[in-house]
Amino acid sequence: MVKETETVIDMHNRISASQLEKILRMQLKTLAEHPELAHVLPPLMVWGAPGLGKSSIIRSIAEELGIKFIDVRLAQREPVDVRGLPVPDRENKKVDWMVSGEWPRDGRGILLFDELTAADRSLQVAAYELILDRRLGDLYKVPDGWYICAAGNRVEDAAVSTTMSSALANRFMHVELGEDVDAWAHWANQHNIHPSVTGFLRFRPECLFRQNDENLERGWPTPRAWERVSIMMNIVPADDEELLRKLVYGLVGNRAGMEFIEFHKLNASFDDVRSMMLNPSVPVTIPQKVDRKYALCAAMAYYLWRGKDKAEAEALLNGFFRICTKLSSDFACMVMIDVMTGCGQLSSKEAASRLFYHKDYKTWAEIHGKAMKKHLSF
Repeated sequence: MVKETETVIDMHNRISASQLEKILRMQLKTLAEHPELAHVLPPLMVWGAPGLGKSSIIRSIAEELGIKFIDVRLAQREPVDVRGLPVPDRENKKVDWMVSGEWPRDGRGILLFDELTAADRSLQVAAYELILDRRLGDLYKVPDGWYICAAGNRVEDAAVSTTMSSALANRFMHVELGEDVDAWAHWANQHNIHPSVTGFLRFRPECLFRQNDENLERGWPTPRAWERVSIMMNIVPADDEELLRKLVYGLVGNRAGMEFIEFHKLNASFDDVRSMMLNPSVPVTIPQKVDRKYALCAAMAYYLWRGKDKAEAEALLNGFFRICTKLSSDFACMVMIDVMTGCGQLSSKEAASRLFYHKDYKTWAEIHGKAMKKHLSF
């Protein structure tokens, strides 16, 4: 009965990557405007399986806001690294302490205790005071502009994990980062992830994160692993399919890797999609198979805001709407939401402005508007 209750609580506490970003921005904005609240603003503990990008999301928010970021891996430290070094004062017959220069002294930033649950109890105890009271005795005080976060894996993730004491746990505000393919695709469109990867995971969302049927001592599907697949696709020569296959298998495992390679081989005609967007004389051809529709939409989102000049940018936008009028509403709405982010090339505000004020947006809304309202209501 206890296990069932705990599961319900975890589900209620589960958040998406975008919600985690929103929480961090909110806390950091509060600290910037009201630094006197540093001692009452609860630090954040982010739980989640390995590879979900917990620390990457936290780091990216620091970069976005232009503030400092310190990543402390407690499992790789000794208690003295946290507390400081004892320095004998023979003249006065006492011991002073020399605090690590790693701890922040001024400004604003995020202090992340990553892999907190992988640290043994002695290290967690050493970090108590810093996390609980934002200080180390009279030796050191965390500047008010710094927000304290922690991240760790759950016991059920088959990763190194030590239970957290109730005293430390009670200090944190706990959230669990879930695996959400729509949220991940939103992030992917802003970070130049290869359209084959985005299209595949839209088609097979269960492959975003999968532990049950993979060898966890080798590569297995996680958001972090798929990001690395994208990197490899941009590095490996296009004609070396065998090398790409081996590297993909090494990152996401054999089962998910095999599915992905087959998807990529069947749907790799991204240059054709770009030509269809740029050239009005090229007939708009919508594939019948669902996987190819996902690939088409991923390619459209990837190319739309990457025009080389003003004329090409206008042609791509015209082609985008031309293709959307032929798409079914579910796919047209999905790709519209994707491109409204700006896909890492424009701000979401500018992207939305270019879309909504385009001459063909009215036609798009007449065809897909009702479906869009329904989609956004969920």
